[in-house]
Amino acid sequence: MTSLVWIRKDFRMHDHPALFHGAENGEILPVFILDDREEIGEAQKWFYHHALDSFTKRLENAGGKLLIQKGNPEKIIPDLIKKYDIKKIFWNRQYEPDLMNSDRSLGENLHEQGIEVNTYEGRLLLSPWEVRKANDEPYKVFTPFYRAMQKHDIPAPLKSVKNISSPAIKKGTSIELKDLKLLPEINWTDGFEKRWTVSEEAAIRRFKAFVKNNLGNYKDGRDFPADEISSALSPYFALGLLSPRSTWHFIKKKAEAAGEPFLRQLVWRDFAYMLLVHFPETVSEPMNDQFSSFDWLEDQDGLQAWKKGRTGFPIVDAGMRELWETGYMHNRIRMVTASFLTKDLLIHWKEGADWFTYTLLDADLANNTMGWQWVAGSGADASPFFRIFNPITQSKKFDPDADYIRKWVPELAKLPDKYIHEPAAAPEEVLSKAGVKLGDNYPKPIVDHSAARKRALEHYEKIKNR
Repeated sequence: MTSLVWIRKDFRMHDHPALFHGAENGEILPVFILDDREEIGEAQKWFYHHALDSFTKRLENAGGKLLIQKGNPEKIIPDLIKKYDIKKIFWNRQYEPDLMNSDRSLGENLHEQGIEVNTYEGRLLLSPWEVRKANDEPYKVFTPFYRAMQKHDIPAPLKSVKNISSPAIKKGTSIELKDLKLLPEINWTDGFEKRWTVSEEAAIRRFKAFVKNNLGNYKDGRDFPADEISSALSPYFALGLLSPRSTWHFIKKKAEAAGEPFLRQLVWRDFAYMLLVHFPETVSEPMNDQFSSFDWLEDQDGLQAWKKGRTGFPIVDAGMRELWETGYMHNRIRMVTASFLTKDLLIHWKEGADWFTYTLLDADLANNTMGWQWVAGSGADASPFFRIFNPITQSKKFDPDADYIRKWVPELAKLPDKYIHEPAAAPEEVLSKAGVKLGDNYPKPIVDHSAARKRALEHYEKIKNR
């Protein structure tokens, strides 16, 4: 008897519950469906293509064969079940609201047809409904959620699947990877290719190198973008090339004390998914109802300057250029750039979230939504709106030698440290000597930060008083 294993955003052989239990059950038909209803960012499509390609090869090395389709799983899977005489189906759960609803409908329909449906937690440490308050309500504040999670045992990861038996793929039931057309048509990916190797093996190597070389310095060094202390594992988690449970138990075993700050980030990830499942409306609406009447501004010129890294604030511009070039941005700089958009420019956080979805290789609806609402002050456990990052002081504090700025804003590279964080404050002779002409090869600041801060607080006062 053949079982169907539905491959989702879990392109790995290690700790893959659906694949593991399906293979234990006997012959399996692994199926990947590019859901045409699912939004995938343009940058992530590149990562998606290579992750799927690498996973397909690993599957074949284990004796399996991946069937690839594109369309609506609710239509495709029942059709495949009939063609291959499937009696059991296995999949790891996904938590985006539309996908959850679709999966529930599909599972119910299959069950009514006599198909055994088996679903598993393969994306998080614990499923989003497992950690709850004593009154059974979901948490909205991270710290008590984190404390509550400490009382739960994280299930041990499953062994890698090494041997698979698959049936022959029937003619006309599968398409080629290239037919998914995931690779961008524009020449955009040179920077991606230089920075990222997309495979399960590469993900594991990067994780182990991080634990060996940087984990001990992670707590104090993760805020400094030029030092590259952060793990940069988020793209691998986003598409399931790396298992959160495997990384959790590896660190617990090898370096529990030093690893606590990193483990805390894994719990933040679970917290984001818990919020997404229980408050799906926050994808587009503020969790804090006060912000429903916030007077955001329409500023297309400011938005475009922010996207292109042409704001006149070097740390913001460096971050936005790193994002475009590599599909990634350091976490501290994500906060700085997000604060600049939502508070200095008073542009709606959804505009920033949409751009991050478009440009990030680690684009993830739960984390993206929580992060932007957190910075904007409108979400769960949010940073207060009146906490407005000063991009100049942030730059001096977290990029003191301006190495990060010089890397990503090379037209400022010759400015002395005293002025590189704020070129507009430099004397004309200093600018001229460094080859910087404000308003020409580097923009003047598009806002005055002090005035912008005052304006943002005035807008905030209006919703406080309503």
